[in-house]
Amino acid sequence: QVQLVESGGGLVQAGGSLRLSCGASGRTYRNYAMGWFRQAPGKERDFVAAINWSRSTTYYADSVKGRFTISRDNAKNTVYLQMNSLILEDTAVYYCALRSSEVASTASTSYDYWGQGTQVTVSS
Repeated sequence: QVQLVESGGGLVQAGGSLRLSCGASGRTYRNYAMGWFRQAPGKERDFVAAINWSRSTTYYADSVKGRFTISRDNAKNTVYLQMNSLILEDTAVYYCALRSSEVASTASTSYDYWGQGTQVTVSS
């Protein structure tokens, strides 16, 4: 029904920057929130950032506040994650997710659709 495709991952040195994109296609809801999550091998999937439909509300994990910025272009059905000052601990597979609600959420269980993930590797 809804397909999400992430792009922009790759290898970057610590202190560098990277911008992830996630495009939604298929049947999208009228007003939907979007989020970014990440998962390292052997660890749980962690919340990173979320944004509501109107862009009036954003949430960030404490570990990325001040370094990451979530944004969206509703006309393009695309959400972005700008990552600056990257550190080794940011290494993970990053997933975008869509929630069939206009209200943003930090809980992975509240999202209805997920992308395939894109690998981000930060090197020293």
